Amino acid sequence: MYLDYFGLKEAPFRITPNTEYWYAGGQRGEMLAALLYAIGQGEGIIKVVGEVGSGKTMLCRKLVAQLPDSVDSVYLGNPTLSPDDMLAAILADLGIEAPESGRQARLAQLNTTLLARHEAGRRVVVFVEEAQGIALDNLEFLRLLTNLETATDKLLQIVLFGQPELDAQLTDPRIRQLKDRITLSLNLSPLTESEVAAYLRARLSVAGYRGPDLFAPVLIARMTQLSGGLSRRINVLADKTLLAAYAGQTHTLTPAHLDAAAGDAAMQLPAYARPALRRWAWLSAGLAAALGLLAFVAWQALSLDASPRASAAMAVHTPAPPAAVDVADLARQTQRWLAAAAPDTHVIQLASAKEAAQAAVLLGSLDVDTPQPVRVLYGLRHGAPAWMILAGEFADRDAAMAAMRTQPASAAGTPFLRTVGKMRAVALPTG
Repeated sequence: MYLDYFGLKEAPFRITPNTEYWYAGGQRGEMLAALLYAIGQGEGIIKVVGEVGSGKTMLCRKLVAQLPDSVDSVYLGNPTLSPDDMLAAILADLGIEAPESGRQARLAQLNTTLLARHEAGRRVVVFVEEAQGIALDNLEFLRLLTNLETATDKLLQIVLFGQPELDAQLTDPRIRQLKDRITLSLNLSPLTESEVAAYLRARLSVAGYRGPDLFAPVLIARMTQLSGGLSRRINVLADKTLLAAYAGQTHTLTPAHLDAAAGDAAMQLPAYARPALRRWAWLSAGLAAALGLLAFVAWQALSLDASPRASAAMAVHTPAPPAAVDVADLARQTQRWLAAAAPDTHVIQLASAKEAAQAAVLLGSLDVDTPQPVRVLYGLRHGAPAWMILAGEFADRDAAMAAMRTQPASAAGTPFLRTVGKMRAVALPTG
């Protein structure tokens, strides 16, 4: 193994969720705070959605570890449980080893247990993983459990963790009452290129690494593409890349090591990234052709007679430079839109920049296929002010995801989804 070779005390990229390796970037820290607040309020059903391998289980475990001592947690990880088995599992986690026979008897038993906890000043939260695999009737049964209450308080709170298919399920009219009970809905977005770099550094640091960055920017960019920004895939690629370098007895990780890792893991670019990359390939080819044409024109111009008349004619026909983009004004327009838009409205964040001038350059680089309207959000990103380029306006996540899949990753970052509700919390005044 490569641990001693790279000065590590333990394996940094195990795929088993370990809260010691919790990474608060990629809005994970903000989500954890929001979840703790919502649980503290004790109202409604909470929903967390993310792609396979995006870190839902890690977030769930970190959340459980951060709960106040007065909150008891129950964990349901098997989506195929029947309502009777759900009741038995909940009762078992609450210390009732011998559940009553029959659903009504178990419901009464659960109600009695919850009332006793409530009188002792305790609350109970049920964490449900793989919620997208639960049958609609069973989801509805979970909702009915939240009807257990006193005159002033709910006795049971439910947090659903699931893949994006869960959102599709919740559009079914048969469980519209459950959807109406959801008071907090969060989406775990894939990590961007800069976040992948920070994620790798953070895990290596926890594992005891104290040297210079092992993963060069070119490796980070390629790894972001291959992994789709999903933490589980990042872990697999990083682990196997280190192993490949160790096998070659070098401390310098190269693209060849990463390619070997991807091949060993049978990992290819996520399907949604391939059309975007093909599009960038065509754009690159077009840019190369344009540069060649400009070089030819410049050579021709140098061969012209440099008479005053010719110079004057050339000056007359030289197009004026485009007007500068007023990024601050766009940000002020975005602030006004944020104040009026629905909180669950989705947009695509294409890129971000530390300076307004950089943001203007990014805006000028957008192509005609960019979803409209294009906005600029001035706000906090990783605790520091930034200018964020937003595209599109979508009423639901599915429509936003479909549009995002057409957007290519670039040197400025990988596109990801944001909601109006979350952006309001980080927006800053532009003066």
